[in-house]
Amino acid sequence: MYLIDSHCHLDRLDLSAYQGDLSAALDAAHDRGVSHFLAVSVTLDDVAELKDLARQYTSVFTSAGVHPLQELPHEPTVEEIVKEADDELVVAIGETGLDYHYALETKAIQIERFKRHLLAAQKLDKPVIIHTRDAKEDTLQLLREYGPKAGGVLHCFTEDLEMARAGVALGYYISISGIVTFRNADQVREVAKAVPLDCLLVETDAPYLAPAPHRGKKCEPKHVRDVAEFIADLRGISYEELAMQTTANFFRLFKGARPLATQR
Repeated sequence: MYLIDSHCHLDRLDLSAYQGDLSAALDAAHDRGVSHFLAVSVTLDDVAELKDLARQYTSVFTSAGVHPLQELPHEPTVEEIVKEADDELVVAIGETGLDYHYALETKAIQIERFKRHLLAAQKLDKPVIIHTRDAKEDTLQLLREYGPKAGGVLHCFTEDLEMARAGVALGYYISISGIVTFRNADQVREVAKAVPLDCLLVETDAPYLAPAPHRGKKCEPKHVRDVAEFIADLRGISYEELAMQTTANFFRLFKGARPLATQR
């Protein structure tokens, strides 16, 4: 039974353990049962390289968008986002969203940027990958007003169960990262246990947030297996059931991502 790392940054991985060879890192993940990877953009300047990766590796899909904390000399228009994302290699818009934990002073800029991404997703009928932290009400309100019919995912979810349930009610998936294994992550564990299984995704957010037992090391896509096993145990179900359902969820959400054979 295979897993999907539904959110990683392949262009930012530390590949020193693989002599700089991304193929070796993907092979290491494949050896642990990871069949596909969504390589997520944090700025539009990333997209060309990520598209090249998606062309080179049939197991890799990608997105186009600008992270809410990214500082830019020029804010992309809806049309500029659409131009980068209007490609069959791009299965989602993002990551986008709101982060008031680190940059509350840029709230107005973040809101307008998020709106433009949501409008681009509407135009292309593609789902959105949403980063949200300490911005519960504004995130939900903007999704109610501008969210695309294609829905999306609240990725690396760290907010409360109330927000998770509100997101699910709006048609969004909840993605859990290695944070769920951290000692102080009781809120994330509550969400991972309670969210309906057919609304759940798993991810690494590599190279960030390595799960236990890899804390203190660089995260990589193969660690999504540790995330999935932890959540399965938390929910009292088999790893196989969780892997099967989260993989089905991924392809249901990201309709442009076509399931392939388990080889890269």
